[in-house]
Amino acid sequence: MKVKFIPAAAMLAVLLSSCSVKRESVSKYVDPNIGTAHSRWFFYTPAAVPYGMAKLAPSTNGHYGNPSGWEAVGYDTRQNSIEGFVHFHEWQVGGVSYMPTTGTLKVTPGDLEGPNNGYRSRFDRKNQVAEPGYYKVLLDDYGITAELTATKRVGFQRYTFPKNDQAHIILDIGNKQGESDIVTDASINMLDETHFEGFVSTYPKYVKIYDPQGKVNMYFYGELSKKPVTVHAFVSGVVTENKTIATGKGAGLVLNYQTNQDEVIEVKTGLSYTSNANAKANFIAEASNLSFKQAKAKAQTVWEEQLSKIAVEGSNLQDKTKFYTGLFHALLGRGIASDVNGDYPKHGGLIGQLPVQTDKNLKAEFINTDAIWGGFWNLTQLWSLSYPEWYGSFVNTQLQIYKDKGWFSDGVANSEYVSGVGTNFVALAVASAYNVGIRNYDVNLAYEAVRANELNYHNRPVGSGKLDTKAFVDHGYVPFFDQRGRDFVTDSTGSNFAGSHTLEYSYSAFAAAQMAKSLDKTTDYNQLIKLSNGWRQIFNPQNKLMQPKRANGSFIEKFDPYQPWRGFQEGNAIQYTFYVPQNPAGLVDAIGKANFNKRLDSIFTVSETLGFGGGKTIDAFAGINSIYNHGNQPNLHISWLFNFSGKPWLTQKWTRLIGRDFYGTEPIHGYGYGQDEDQGQLGSWYVINALGLFDVKGFTDLRPIVELGSPLFDKATITLGNGRMLIIQTKNNSKDNLYIQSAQFNNQPLDNCWLYRDELMKGGKLTFIMGKQPNTNWGVKIPPPSAQ
Repeated sequence: MKVKFIPAAAMLAVLLSSCSVKRESVSKYVDPNIGTAHSRWFFYTPAAVPYGMAKLAPSTNGHYGNPSGWEAVGYDTRQNSIEGFVHFHEWQVGGVSYMPTTGTLKVTPGDLEGPNNGYRSRFDRKNQVAEPGYYKVLLDDYGITAELTATKRVGFQRYTFPKNDQAHIILDIGNKQGESDIVTDASINMLDETHFEGFVSTYPKYVKIYDPQGKVNMYFYGELSKKPVTVHAFVSGVVTENKTIATGKGAGLVLNYQTNQDEVIEVKTGLSYTSNANAKANFIAEASNLSFKQAKAKAQTVWEEQLSKIAVEGSNLQDKTKFYTGLFHALLGRGIASDVNGDYPKHGGLIGQLPVQTDKNLKAEFINTDAIWGGFWNLTQLWSLSYPEWYGSFVNTQLQIYKDKGWFSDGVANSEYVSGVGTNFVALAVASAYNVGIRNYDVNLAYEAVRANELNYHNRPVGSGKLDTKAFVDHGYVPFFDQRGRDFVTDSTGSNFAGSHTLEYSYSAFAAAQMAKSLDKTTDYNQLIKLSNGWRQIFNPQNKLMQPKRANGSFIEKFDPYQPWRGFQEGNAIQYTFYVPQNPAGLVDAIGKANFNKRLDSIFTVSETLGFGGGKTIDAFAGINSIYNHGNQPNLHISWLFNFSGKPWLTQKWTRLIGRDFYGTEPIHGYGYGQDEDQGQLGSWYVINALGLFDVKGFTDLRPIVELGSPLFDKATITLGNGRMLIIQTKNNSKDNLYIQSAQFNNQPLDNCWLYRDELMKGGKLTFIMGKQPNTNWGVKIPPPSAQ
């Protein structure tokens, strides 16, 4: 497809004229309280900067932990007392809690049901402020106003006390927080009258399962704006007066003050995952001469800069709130783990040093991250659009893990494997980064690691996932076996998630094949591209559904396509039948185009009445037995498949309605009802969907494409990752006019519902004329490429 581009000088004039009017602040549209019922540990951390290590937040129930290691914990909008303000919030990482109090000293947080039996305090949400980079609340039981903000690696807390001769700041260090699970060791001590340091070692549940020899260490160096009158130590609730050091599980210090009315005391805390020395170095580099007021202003400036890389215009306040809150979550989700000097946490509590950075524009940090499962339909597309430095950091982190440990990690907590789902899509994400031109790493090493992830299985550690790789390579699909009293079992012979694994491994094999092709690895390409068609092995031509097979080649018996978990992880056969993103045309042909369109359209028609899988039940898995579940990763590309089946107007319709109905602006109905906003995945899906830009294939094509949907806003001005500008403008747009009538790219007619991504990334202006009725002649001339 050829697209004519306007001259650079003319383009510059267009862009300058579009930017001549000062843009409005967009941070005001972010509401961190959206979706805070049944939300994950790392979800609600307003006092942070994008991708920061220091992520400060109030906790209503963090010390309870969670039995399975992943459930909702931390801050819940349905709970009305705060037990502390915590500094570390990542997947499987949590700790270092402070709490200001007055009156009789208590050193345990107490129970949600009875705040009086601990130091927690009730609060009223009318006295709470949550903004990007800042949090404030009045603690009713003490009359104390607490405020939080942060730099990348330093947390700031400011307390405004009433007049009281028994004022305290409790540094509760040695207890579990959120997903951190048990504390194995801890220490805190005063270095002088106003400085302290310490560490916490934890053994999170997912580290225990996937990397048993691992540990998660957190270090801190703190500074007080006022020296305490006295300092007490406590361990497991037992207080020792006039002692300035506490060690062991349950350790903490109490800083005692006499305060005047409205007296302010500030605590600044440098953080690190490697050492106390680096926590202090991070503190000195980022905050040694920075006041709370200055830190807040700096944090909010950074947020404004990052959020406004995508500036949308329109009159609907709710749509803007959804958009910028989703973008906020996407930019908050992962957090750096490396220090200012390039040190990063290695396996088993060791310290590594990042390689010298050669690309100043894509300086890579080592990051902690949940799995990228499903992230190729949201996060990586958003990263590559406007935030390529964070895509580069993700890739470099995984390559560092590969160098250190020999395998990619699915999820990472301080270099420890925290797999989560037992698969591993890192190779796909790396190959896609390569395809979109993010290459600030050793490409040969990257390909070696990608190939190993898809084909190697000897001595593969459980934390690297894909323990059934041998079965997939040998059979061309993953054989199913029954659980028989065992939950979630995968080994070299197969899996009880054989159906979803077959589909997922086929997809990632396709991504690796494209990278192999680019690097002239012909033998590898031939093997991988054959494996990418593994989905055909489990497609049942009789019922036109994906149906797991046993090792003998027979489809499983007593097959219920609506039953979740039997053969399909976090979903069912109805949902997973559409999981062939690498070859949508092949799937359409296998089902039959008319049947495909009728079935998929009817699925969305029914799902619309059920909130597109969001339901009304506050439960992360509320939709796994439905026919469509927008609240979980395996379904996030399905509404875009009509672009491949000759009816792009149905993609325009359903993607617009999902954004309208599934997503809300309330604490309970934010992402469905209590759904799992996995480190910004659902939020970033909303962002790219609202822009009308998406790729079903997750940029796994050697020359990636972008499919076009129904842009939500009148105008979007996007600062692309390469520094160019892209303007997306709609004319005759409204909530009812959701169908594209015609389109232009840089004043040239655009007749197809897709274009090559490299053309889009040259920037310019994409214009859509919208209407109330579908134009069934637009976008159907040449379907998006789906070649094998």
